[in-house]
Amino acid sequence: MANTITNVTPTLLAQGLMALREQAVMPRLVNRSYENMAAQRGNVVNIPIPSAITARAVTAAVTWATNQDFSPTSVAVTLDRWYEATFQLSDNDALSVAAGTIPMQASEAIKALANDIDDYILGKHVSFMGAAGTAGTTPFATNLAVAATARKTLNMQLAPNEPRYAVLDPAAEANLLNVSNVLEFAKRGDPGGIIRGEIGYKLGVQWFLDQNVPSYTAGTGWASGFIASTVSGSVGDTTLNIINATASGTIKVGDVFSLVADTVYGQQYVVTTAATASATVAVAIGFYPALRTTVSTGATLTVVSGTYVANLLFHRDAFVWASRPLGQIASLGNVMQAPVDPVSGVALRLEIARQYKQNTFSYDYLGGAAVVRKEFGCKLLG
Repeated sequence: MANTITNVTPTLLAQGLMALREQAVMPRLVNRSYENMAAQRGNVVNIPIPSAITARAVTAAVTWATNQDFSPTSVAVTLDRWYEATFQLSDNDALSVAAGTIPMQASEAIKALANDIDDYILGKHVSFMGAAGTAGTTPFATNLAVAATARKTLNMQLAPNEPRYAVLDPAAEANLLNVSNVLEFAKRGDPGGIIRGEIGYKLGVQWFLDQNVPSYTAGTGWASGFIASTVSGSVGDTTLNIINATASGTIKVGDVFSLVADTVYGQQYVVTTAATASATVAVAIGFYPALRTTVSTGATLTVVSGTYVANLLFHRDAFVWASRPLGQIASLGNVMQAPVDPVSGVALRLEIARQYKQNTFSYDYLGGAAVVRKEFGCKLLG
């Protein structure tokens, strides 16, 4: 029986990896260049982030000018997501597999893992401060204005031009496919949207459909009328006291706001520490990035409140995903294989454990993800 299981293992893996290629959109689009580091010992991969350097005038002299200090930082990607999807086959079922019948459950198991990875990475959108569109309104109903605004946001945040990706839910993608500007691309010999139903590469962005795009509900404490309290804010501050005469409730990590008075930069900010608003009482919120303008007392805040679909436009390096091949672990009577999917870059393992008159098939993965450059992403509110 053990020989039979070993023979069918590659067949089961092939079926599983096929399903993974169909589902795992985000792992294919984000930065995976740290996979080699993830394969080494240790459960944390540190991603270096360079610090800004200011240009200065040169004055010739007999001695060198004072060196410019720099303070690079890093973002830790912790490999702490270990998930599995399992199913059982009786001896009779296993013989059917050996004869060439691939169980549908093998495909379903991998789809479950692929969707979990996809959801996990997409959920990191709470680190982005950029947001374009109107919460609760599916974008692209009539034009490409939301795409243009999101592109402007990435450009203002100094995100590189290439490669940029957009991931849309079915409703947003359906709207975009019907925008006349997109359909007119066929007139220049690009039939993607007309023939294959694919938006493809347009406006400097590669567009993708993903049914796993999440919805997000902002904290219940947000309401119109929030202003800076009696304590003003200075350039470089990462906290601000705000107040509202009537609002009360939660302010969540991931909530987005901007300052009405900031007509120069139009900077948006994302809350980084949770807080609770209480009517007529000032509450301190922490946010990213640091204030780019002075905030006077009484300055009005504009918040993105309610529930919206978090479609995304981002540069590849906004996210990092790293997975580690779990490999063969010494185990009496079990069969293991650990391939790395060349399309998604996700390392999987299939373990087959013998039980009473049946075998348990367990697909699992170990990985981690993080947003390492918040400036490289923008939400397309839906």
